[in-house]
Amino acid sequence: MPHPFRDATREAGGAEALGPMPEWDLSDLYAAPDAPEVKRDLDWLEEACRAFAADYEGRLAALDAPGLLEAVRRYERIELVSGRIMSYAGLRYYQLTLDPERAKFLSDCQDRVTAYTTPLVFWSLEFNRLPDNHLAALLGQSADLARYKPVFDRMRAMKPFQLSDELERFLHDQSTVGASAWNKLFDETIAALEFDVDGERMGIEPALNLLTDPDRARREAAFHALAATFGAHTRTFARIHNTLAKEKEIEDRWRGFPTPQHARHLSNHVEPEVVEALRAAVVEAYPRLSHRYYRLKARWLGLDRLEVWDRNAPLPQDDRLIPWAEAEATVLDAYAAFDPRMADLARPFFGKGWIDAAAKPGKAPGAFAHPTVTDAHPYVLLNYLGKPRDVMTLAHELGHGVHQVLAAGQGELLSATPLTLAETASVFGEMLTFRKLLAEAPDARSRKALLAGKVEDQINTVVRQIAFYDFESKLHAARRNGELTPDDIGALWMSVQAESLGDAFRFAPGYETFWTYIPHFVHSPFYVYAYAFGDGLVNALYAAWEEGDAEFRDKYFAMLRAGGSMHHRDLLAPFGLDASDPGFWHKGLGMIERLIDELEAMDGA
Repeated sequence: MPHPFRDATREAGGAEALGPMPEWDLSDLYAAPDAPEVKRDLDWLEEACRAFAADYEGRLAALDAPGLLEAVRRYERIELVSGRIMSYAGLRYYQLTLDPERAKFLSDCQDRVTAYTTPLVFWSLEFNRLPDNHLAALLGQSADLARYKPVFDRMRAMKPFQLSDELERFLHDQSTVGASAWNKLFDETIAALEFDVDGERMGIEPALNLLTDPDRARREAAFHALAATFGAHTRTFARIHNTLAKEKEIEDRWRGFPTPQHARHLSNHVEPEVVEALRAAVVEAYPRLSHRYYRLKARWLGLDRLEVWDRNAPLPQDDRLIPWAEAEATVLDAYAAFDPRMADLARPFFGKGWIDAAAKPGKAPGAFAHPTVTDAHPYVLLNYLGKPRDVMTLAHELGHGVHQVLAAGQGELLSATPLTLAETASVFGEMLTFRKLLAEAPDARSRKALLAGKVEDQINTVVRQIAFYDFESKLHAARRNGELTPDDIGALWMSVQAESLGDAFRFAPGYETFWTYIPHFVHSPFYVYAYAFGDGLVNALYAAWEEGDAEFRDKYFAMLRAGGSMHHRDLLAPFGLDASDPGFWHKGLGMIERLIDELEAMDGA
């Protein structure tokens, strides 16, 4: 394998070394794929699932409160062990997606875990057949059992949409050759793509990174290289999207979901009307946010119209590469300035092999924080190339990690935070880091660049993600009427891009293919609004902190510790916030508008 530090520096296109960067130590999960503990846990899982079904199938209605509590705890233990196995296999695969042995190990684990857990399909189906008054009586008899009520509420929200036991078992069994197989094809195709930028061949992360290069000719060359490679593979990506959208339509129809988005709203434990209020507020604000900002940016760059490769063009600033050690110190200092407890929670990620930072050939693109299981710890994946946005990405993913560490105390079934709230700590961590950098800006030019960068990040988080949500909505609606060609999908993509970005842009041929590489459309349909939800929520939270709430820090940590044990309404109530109030979203969007106001006032700076 090539040396990761050398590769990261070369691919960033700079001469200044980024310095040593951490790699994952997955031994906290398992020492190796052939470690005896892997076989031990797989064997245990097979027997535990068989015994669980033998003890409880057809008998849930006869259990008293202690008996049901024991069943829940046994189920939770099964989730813990299966989650550890799949976390290890998945993380190891994402380190090097082109390695056939890693891909095989992941597939084999998926197959075995799916087969072993098939006997558990009865659990939610039979649980949802318990009468409401019967379950309420059991919860009233045991505080330990009542603690799991949020889990039960989410299960029972699916009650109107569940199928027969036999059909549910079929869907569970065939999942490994359904969506997960197409997900893997997408990942492997993306990881194998090569892009020729002025004769230099590179992977997707370095190529996308060049769209932020100060040299406009270099950005344009990167755009054309991306468009050419995406264009050469649109048939494959169209097949993936057509298949997944049709599979989802079939299952949604059988279940009776009223819209393609409804399953996501249920899993997020958020009301459809709240999401629609968010979407409507953002779309209504397009002219005041993205349209206005990009016209301003065109003037800064001396252009009548922006090309799509100018969207993330940096303003003139210190364009040095930021060494990893400096990025680490910046983020930890920002976290500590808010509360030393936050920095203390983040520090182990750097020293214990919980971050895999360098960009390497074959590594999964992008960035994420994976919580693994509650008796281990999260792992963060980055593709760090030394840009200011990479520092913000570190702050973002580290916020996820801190959130996941705090929520782990809830246990395996209650720790997972709904996607709408999962972005809270990550976006807040970004905001803390941004505010630190802004306060330390040496001059007006640097301050302007930082402000512009933050506005662009928020436009990418709010405007762009809502545009993505609308694209998905259009794609799934159109697929119900028949197969979509690559050109059909490209036209849907362009319709939302023109609406969201505004009249400051010319859209060069080739941009209609840029839907191909977005992983969320494939892995997590309709996930994307969670980013806008989180950004709006954090803007409102940050405003509450700036207003001087003396108890803000303790309330913030309590919110993160809650994990998935509380509804967003209850988590926000201590701050005096309510996501169902349209004014809540306007308040968050107003913060972005004020940053643009400040930039307009600095237009001559």
